Amino acid sequence: MALMTQAIRAASADGVLEPVMADLGERFGTPYEVALAATKAHRYVAEMHQIAESQAAAGLTPSLFASFAAVWAKAASAGENHAVRSLPLGHDDAVIKLWRRDRKSVPAVVNRPVTDPVWVAVEEAARGGCPPVGHLTTLLAELAVTGDRESGHAALAVLAEWPRVVVRLDENARRAWWHQRPQASPAEHVVTRAAAGAFGAPLAVALASTHGDGRVRERAVTAMLAAPSVELMPFLVLRTSDWVRSVRDHARAGLALLLADDPVRYLGAVLPVTTAIDQRYRGAFAVAQVKAAFSTASPEDRRSLAASSHPASRRFCCDLGLSWGWFSPDELIDLAESGPDVPIRARAAEMACRDAVWRRRVAVLRRLARSRRPEVRAAALTGLSPTGDDADVVAHLDDAAPLARALARDAARRAGVDAVAWYRSAVLDKPTPPVIAGFAETVSAQESALLNPLLDHPEATVRAAAVRALRQLDAVDAARVAPMLHDPSTRVVREAVTALRPIVKLVEAELLWQLLTDARTALRRGGYRLLTAGTVSTCLRAGLIAAIDPDPKLAARARADITRLARDVTASTWRSGVTPESVITTHQRTDLTTLLQHATPALEPDTVDRLTSWLHATATA
Repeated sequence: MALMTQAIRAASADGVLEPVMADLGERFGTPYEVALAATKAHRYVAEMHQIAESQAAAGLTPSLFASFAAVWAKAASAGENHAVRSLPLGHDDAVIKLWRRDRKSVPAVVNRPVTDPVWVAVEEAARGGCPPVGHLTTLLAELAVTGDRESGHAALAVLAEWPRVVVRLDENARRAWWHQRPQASPAEHVVTRAAAGAFGAPLAVALASTHGDGRVRERAVTAMLAAPSVELMPFLVLRTSDWVRSVRDHARAGLALLLADDPVRYLGAVLPVTTAIDQRYRGAFAVAQVKAAFSTASPEDRRSLAASSHPASRRFCCDLGLSWGWFSPDELIDLAESGPDVPIRARAAEMACRDAVWRRRVAVLRRLARSRRPEVRAAALTGLSPTGDDADVVAHLDDAAPLARALARDAARRAGVDAVAWYRSAVLDKPTPPVIAGFAETVSAQESALLNPLLDHPEATVRAAAVRALRQLDAVDAARVAPMLHDPSTRVVREAVTALRPIVKLVEAELLWQLLTDARTALRRGGYRLLTAGTVSTCLRAGLIAAIDPDPKLAARARADITRLARDVTASTWRSGVTPESVITTHQRTDLTTLLQHATPALEPDTVDRLTSWLHATATA
């Protein structure tokens, strides 16, 4: 990307950007991607300097990465950032220009200091779980009680950037207040004031709109409509799907009037939450109102909304544009090649290819078939098939996308090309991961011997692809693949673990226990995956060892598995499901008891009690 950035800078300075991009294509990057990378260029400078120092320490020349650092340092400067963002993207009216994710399009709230308690609480709530959402509710309630309108507006602005958090806040608030503690909380104080109609701050109105009492919610909706504000629109949208009819009808009438009177002002705040509740039982009304408002908006306003920072909102706008025919054929091509979202690119490519087939624009199909996006290539190859250009489609037998390879094999059959023989020759002469994958998709297990030499290939990607192909052909030799569990490449180790898991009984147990205590994290994770495919006692022993592993992900997974095993082995007789085996040897009981004592600090007390009782009560063989 650094080389492409430098090339685009030079071409733009000389006024020859379009010919250069036409010559290079988009396999090396596009101006859109360069603009995106330029907004993060300041992160790359230190990284490039560190790599250069590592190269020098290894006795290699550091000049290459030092030059990369200079390129990114220049791109990070204010003047160069402006130059990169102003690069032409081809078609002047292409909507993709509005989706350039530079610093101006990132929500201002992202730049908030991490010391802002509301921002920190919203980030925690976005990760999921009831306690963080409850903490956010309490924090907002305490802020609302102070009556500070400026702080309240700032908190609502933060919430507006996180529509999913607004939905969780609404759900959690009612769940918490239905089971309120005897002592009064700040949230209850706010709701009490709201019920009395004594609130005037927007944040208090927003919190009141989430209360479990429908009368309180209806008063909050009335207050929202009496003094409409952009910050309260997400909460008004939630009430349009309320289960109480009077609240729902009041909110729907108000939302419809606001969007009809001033769609430009309110659509930007309404759209993110509308996409978040689209699948709700009563969420269709808000979606219909947004669509109606979009139909009356000007093209400039539509493009402005399409530049939203929320992926779901961008997808919603694009789906409307594609459904209602807002895009010209050239804009569809630009959108398919440089769209910011996979579903958007896929649908735009489908429509562009359909138009190209109808108009017999084979050059457009060939251009899209060279795209680096697999969904775009698949759509273009599908369009090339009816045109009779099977030779162009057959050339994708070694495509990285499975669907593209399938289309190429179908075209090879029509053209009289033996795809199986082609794959055999390619695997022997110049194996690559796509070639190996295509070979596995076309041959039977009897020809898997051609893949065995590739297990010793110097390239890790080829070794990993060979293991994956053997697994797909159901031709894994445990004695041949087991040594690859110590491969230097993490990718190869993962593939070997996945291939050996169904036949783990054929792997030496001593090797698996050695993996679980290896210094490399990838090997410990792989060893744990293989051991947990065994008996209950083996799973429990592996879990107790991994529960105190220094790798947090492995330790968390082990603790979860131990909790499940503890509940399964101590399940009541009325519980449905198969109870795991309950016979262990005396040596296993002693070993598991010792390991449980070491892992006790990392486990829940209930889990420890269950396992202790089970170990004492289980019969020994």
